[in-house]
Amino acid sequence: MIEVHDLAKSFTLHNQGGAVIPVMAGAALTVAPGECVGLVGRSGAGKSTLMRMVYGNYLAASGSLIVAGVDVARASPREIIRLRRETLGYVSQFLRVVPRVPTLDVVAEPLLALGIPAAEARNRAAALLSRLNIPERLWPLSPTTFSGGEQQRVNIARGFAHAYPALLLDEPTASLDAANREVVLGLIEEAKARGAAILGIFHDEAARARVCDRLVDVTGFTPSVAA
Repeated sequence: MIEVHDLAKSFTLHNQGGAVIPVMAGAALTVAPGECVGLVGRSGAGKSTLMRMVYGNYLAASGSLIVAGVDVARASPREIIRLRRETLGYVSQFLRVVPRVPTLDVVAEPLLALGIPAAEARNRAAALLSRLNIPERLWPLSPTTFSGGEQQRVNIARGFAHAYPALLLDEPTASLDAANREVVLGLIEEAKARGAAILGIFHDEAARARVCDRLVDVTGFTPSVAA
């Protein structure tokens, strides 16, 4: 479902004379349907960079990055938008939404984008918000006013609203209390059971041990090590 082959990435510092900084070389991994692969490595080794390349936020310098048959490294913007809408979900650490949009609609939006009837989409969103212990009195409000933990749970609800065949998870249990952490781990296990391919960053070692089938150390993909 997710296949990374000989992937490389560099950043150009335009405000420093166009200096080119290589940050990744020779990255390779696979994630099969129903499998969760955890990215590990020292801070700054490239875990988040690799995730952003898989999602198409960063353009790869070379190599291939196949998600459900689409090479994200070479795909057009239209292809990437379709991939994100139908196939590839992403739960980041930070909730980025348009202010004043009600929380219920924020969570329902991925379903509405797929043409799911509004009533059904909002019912599914409501079920997830309830499961993640977001009080119903908050659903008509914008999540931009919520606490950090509440925003994270809204982000998780939005990321799990559609049954994406592939999921990227960036610290999904960070800052959660024990009860909500358990809910999130349950959602991940259910996604694996239905066949989702999951690539994630988990600094929570107990969570990583519970849901990850394999670990990939990205330190070996840094140019200084690869050389």
